[in-house]
Amino acid sequence: MKTVLVIEDNPDNMLLISDILESNGYRVLQAETGLEGIEMAEANVPGFIILDIQLPDIIGNEVLERLRNKEITRHIPVVAMTSYAMTGDKERLLAAGCDGYVEKPINPGAVMQQLKEAIGEKI
Repeated sequence: MKTVLVIEDNPDNMLLISDILESNGYRVLQAETGLEGIEMAEANVPGFIILDIQLPDIIGNEVLERLRNKEITRHIPVVAMTSYAMTGDKERLLAAGCDGYVEKPINPGAVMQQLKEAIGEKI
C-alpha cells in the first residue's frame, strides 16, 4: 500500500481528501502545518505529497523549497492542491518544483484522475 502525506490545515478538506485517497487504497498521513509536514516527509518518505499552499505557519512554497533541498525528500512527487488560483499561479508552482497542480474546490469524483494526470505513474 502506498503512503500519501497530505499537508492541509482545513479539517473539512483534510477529511475529504483523506477519504478519497483511503477509498483508493492509499495509507494517508496527515499534517496540519508546513513544519509538521516537512518532519513527517523526512520520517516516513511517502510515495507522494499533496500540499496546500496557504498554511498557518509557513507557506507551501517554503515547504516545497525545504523538501527539494533535502536529499531524503527531494525526489518525492508533490502536488499543489490549492484554491490559490490566480492567473499564473499554476505555472509559478510548477516552475518552483511542484510535480502537479489541482485546484480547489476539488471534484471528489475526478480528483484521483487529476492526481494521476498530474504526476502519472508515480502514484
